[in-house]
Amino acid sequence: MINNQLISIGLFAGAFGLDLGLEQAGFHTVSLVEIEPDANKTIVLNRPHLIESAVPRDIRQVSAQRLLEEGGRVLELGRPLLAGEVDLVTGGPPCQPFSTVGKRGSVIDPRGSLFMDFIRIVQEIQPRFFLMENVKGLLSAPIHHRPHNQRGAGFPPLESDEMEGAALQIVLTEMRAIGYEVSPPLLVEAADYGVPQTRSRVIFLGSRDGESISLPKPSHDRDGLKGLPKWQNLKDAIADLSDPKPEYIPYSKQRLKYLALLQEGQNWRHLPDELKAEAMGGAYKSGGGKVGFYRRLSWNKPSPTVTTSPHQKATDMCHPSELRPLSVREYARIQTFPDEWLFYGSVTSKYKQIGNSVPVKLAYALGKHLYKIIQGSNPESLIIYQQLSLF
Repeated sequence: MINNQLISIGLFAGAFGLDLGLEQAGFHTVSLVEIEPDANKTIVLNRPHLIESAVPRDIRQVSAQRLLEEGGRVLELGRPLLAGEVDLVTGGPPCQPFSTVGKRGSVIDPRGSLFMDFIRIVQEIQPRFFLMENVKGLLSAPIHHRPHNQRGAGFPPLESDEMEGAALQIVLTEMRAIGYEVSPPLLVEAADYGVPQTRSRVIFLGSRDGESISLPKPSHDRDGLKGLPKWQNLKDAIADLSDPKPEYIPYSKQRLKYLALLQEGQNWRHLPDELKAEAMGGAYKSGGGKVGFYRRLSWNKPSPTVTTSPHQKATDMCHPSELRPLSVREYARIQTFPDEWLFYGSVTSKYKQIGNSVPVKLAYALGKHLYKIIQGSNPESLIIYQQLSLF
């Protein structure tokens, strides 16, 4: 804390969704790293004081000292920030596949991914806390994937790096190796924190000083139980939005042919039987629920997880009562960005930026909880929200 301000640095900042929620909770982002040009321009449009750090750059080429110097200039300290002066470092590093090995499929080893640069910067900046978010798949990802037809009788037993959760164990080991107390990862549902969308994310919290860390208690409940209000729905999110010239990518005439036959809350399964195979093409006989095909959203339910595009065939997000995908501003409302937040770039780019963001209200809930811990109060905590079978 400097001059009574809680200081944060955002890695993999995207369109600033996580940092914006933290800002609303009382944190001050003084430096960031983001590689996508349009996302950086979005940040500068809304937060011009970050113009020095909001430039496209690869985290692998960014030093912790550079981030501390940028933070010192934003705060007008006349010197760089020092290691240990930052309260929070945040980010959602991708633990992406980085190579392919024969028939064993993708290798998802966090030690070879950008996750290690997140760890490097945390180790060098020494913030009081770090917050890392990631996708649900990290909980069960192996390092090496062995095809299912090469398992069982007649095949060698699975090796340790082929077991479910192998990648997660490395993530936790590397986090703890730099001297941080790390809570077991918890799976949180964004809708439980007032986001009008079902979106599961894994949250890791680390404490430099061994402080007790936890997650905030939910503010909403699916069914309105436990004395909490019900989940927010799509109508709550966008019905009052003034969007006279909505930005969106129109459907093709072929898609409109089928969508016009569907009502609110319906999908391809509600098409006339004689049109289902024609509409679905090769996906008709494939496995899975295929619930996202030719999907009209429901006013009275939360939005499905917002993706990087609302008009993809398998993840359709058609407006409940209009023959179009959700607009850019409707997308932003579902991700709980304020209406005054501007997005730079093409419509496709804006969708991508919004879809990749952490919902602002979820970030706010996490930030407010950490803020209270730092201020020495005793916030209501979610000690065990969803017990993971891995622990």
